[in-house]
Amino acid sequence: MKLGFVGLGKMGLNMTKRLLRNGHEVVVFNLDKDPYDEVEKEGAVTTDSLEELVENLPDRKVVWIMVPSGKAVDETVDKMEKLLTKNDIVIDGGNSYFKNSISHGKKLAEKGIFYLDCGTSGGVWGLEEGYCLMSGGEKEPSEYVKPVFETLAPEKGYLYCGKSGSGHYVKMVHNGIEYGMMQAYAEGFEIMERSDFDVDLKEVARVWQYGSVIRSWLLRLIELALKDDKNLDDIKAYVEDSGEGRWTVLEAIESAVPANVIASALFNRFESREDDSYAMKLLAALRNQFGGHEVKKEG
Repeated sequence: MKLGFVGLGKMGLNMTKRLLRNGHEVVVFNLDKDPYDEVEKEGAVTTDSLEELVENLPDRKVVWIMVPSGKAVDETVDKMEKLLTKNDIVIDGGNSYFKNSISHGKKLAEKGIFYLDCGTSGGVWGLEEGYCLMSGGEKEPSEYVKPVFETLAPEKGYLYCGKSGSGHYVKMVHNGIEYGMMQAYAEGFEIMERSDFDVDLKEVARVWQYGSVIRSWLLRLIELALKDDKNLDDIKAYVEDSGEGRWTVLEAIESAVPANVIASALFNRFESREDDSYAMKLLAALRNQFGGHEVKKEG
């Protein structure tokens, strides 16, 4: 399939590569032109504007946008509304707030353009491992672009969630759960780090990946984070939150769901910006491992 791709950030660049390496034709646009040489070597067509990108697409145009949630998505959707026509498809693969996605879907529908909200998980590892995809929107355009979803996702890693907004809703809750899981690991490892036992925490992370009831990919990332800096001396215990955890807690409040663990994990991230602890350093290191998120260095 030939499609447009807007946004070549940490995830967008690798997603474009994965599509190209699996037989798709990709026309790209990015404000920063630095990644262009890299994707051109993979076979991408690079453009200088959204207008040029759209001109290079076939009759039924498909444009995947992978830009930061909020203003950047709003502005890109506004431009797509002017450039695309009936039956064209916009896929928002970023971490947009699901209520905003519903609004974008309604807005584009007035012109006959389809908007699909696709929650994407996989971080910087997705190029090789694939991306878990959770998509919402009209069924027909979802089936039309299914080859794209199936290329980006590993086997069994794509789910059509339902009506507009449902994809980003499921991804929001996914990230809220992620907050809680990461917090539990971080607290457990800090308990061990403070003990009188000289336990190799990297090796603990390794062995728990085999047969343990708490095994997960996050443990592999902890093992990698501790490989060269077991005390995390170079990392500041400052943990950002990218929005989805807050939205999950807000939704829990609106739904009267007692989401104690997720709320506590979110508040712990707030607390990290005022304190210094091994647990918060490990959380920061984990975010860097799976998402390439910047860590604040000591000194």
